Amino acid sequence: MKKLLLAVLVLIGLQTQAQQATPYFCCDSITYWTDQSQGFFIGLDTTNIVHNPDSIEVWWAVCTNGLCYSGQGMTDSFFQVMTTDTLKVCYDVYLYTSNVVEVCTQCDSLIFDQNTYSWIMFSMGNTTSINELTFNRINDGKIYDLLGKELNEIPVGTMYIRNQKLYITR
Repeated sequence: MKKLLLAVLVLIGLQTQAQQATPYFCCDSITYWTDQSQGFFIGLDTTNIVHNPDSIEVWWAVCTNGLCYSGQGMTDSFFQVMTTDTLKVCYDVYLYTSNVVEVCTQCDSLIFDQNTYSWIMFSMGNTTSINELTFNRINDGKIYDLLGKELNEIPVGTMYIRNQKLYITR
């Protein structure tokens, strides 16, 4: 009987410990969507959330051209935004569950893709061109100080640059 009672107490203790050790961590399952209607329309997508919180509070921040606009709610619209703007979009999501608050924060840079008529992350845009920089080494004999200022004569007792080489005179 003692062994059975001990086994039951151990199982109850393990079950309680497992319940307490299970974190919610829903931030990875939260995304947002955008819509190009009048202005900029955005909403929180919670279809992949791993648990069902008691309540959700959402705060938005959309910045463009040095100005930031704030909003709140599961969806919001920002009529100040134009499709030619580059946006920084941030959200703070507060998930309330059983006297526990989980805060999720995310920021992305968005641009409007004219080919798909949708907002995409700035890092996902199509490359428009790649320019190769060429460096022409010109050995013209000109003399420069260490700051790159052209000199008319060789200075005495200081370092100078001539034909991409460093010299010092005595």
